Order: sequence, then C-alpha cells, then structure tokens
Amino acid sequence: MPNIKSAKKRMRLSRVQNTRNRAKRTRLRTAIKKVRQADNVEAGQKALHEAIVLLDRAATKRLLHPNAVARMKSQLTRRVRALA
Repeated sequence: MPNIKSAKKRMRLSRVQNTRNRAKRTRLRTAIKKVRQADNVEAGQKALHEAIVLLDRAATKRLLHPNAVARMKSQLTRRVRALA
C-alpha cells in the first residue's frame, strides 16, 4: 500500500482505467466473435463494420497495438468475403 499522496492517486486512477479498459476489451472481443459467427454476407458485413470501428478506436487509444489491429481487420475482412 503506497504512503505517498501521488502514489495513492496513481493507484486510484489506474484502478479506474483498468476497469474501463477491461470493458472496452470485452466489447471488442464480443464484436469480433459476432463477425466470426456470421452465417451470411449481410450479417457479416454489419458485424464487420461495428468491429472495425471498435478496433480503430482501440488502436487510437493504444488499447491494442496498431499493427495487431490492422492484422485483425484484415483477417476479419477475408472471413466475411469468404461468405459470399
């Protein structure tokens, strides 16, 4: 347990940020699963659009590495195109 005031504040803030990041990551993973489970092109494209928006936001906020996000977007796009 920290004794210094600034260390206590950092601990408090990191706990809040950790909770926020966990929620964002969960929402992102759910969106990716929806794309992978899509059974037709229309549902796949709709889910893909939502997933891409969340992935881009995660890359901007450095929740995920931008190169990892680019790779995921590419993989998901290929999967949706294969449904056609």
